[in-house]
Amino acid sequence: MRARMIELSWSGLRVPAIAMELDCSQKTVRCWLHRFNRSGLQERSRIIALVKTVPPGRLRWEPVGELWAFDESGPPEWTLDSLATAAQAEGIEVGRSQVRRILLAEGVRWRRTRSRMRSKDPDFVPKGHGSSASTPTRPTVRQSSAPTSWGR
Repeated sequence: MRARMIELSWSGLRVPAIAMELDCSQKTVRCWLHRFNRSGLQERSRIIALVKTVPPGRLRWEPVGELWAFDESGPPEWTLDSLATAAQAEGIEVGRSQVRRILLAEGVRWRRTRSRMRSKDPDFVPKGHGSSASTPTRPTVRQSSAPTSWGR
């Protein structure tokens, strides 16, 4: 209902019309519009900024050459669930679906492209490097769409 209040306000409706549309008091509408104006956009910006940070569980190289993670129990990649949890830890009241809507509306990517070199399977062994430049390519055989009269 609060999101609908904001949406109706942005579409140009005044407080009395919004209250009548949503069957609530004008005081309630004013309260939520003021609250959103105080913190709503700021919280959206904080969620978007969170996506650009390194997830706490992602491994990094230390200067001495060892791998470490800021928080080994934290997520190694941002997902909607881990973003919602991290936002809630920063005091932002937001759910997974809200995070998704915010990021989609802003055109922000929150996941990395899947790689064939990674797998959750403990027995997975990645392939080596791709073909070398010295490997000859096969010639392409093209099929003609025109009918042929061979063999008749």
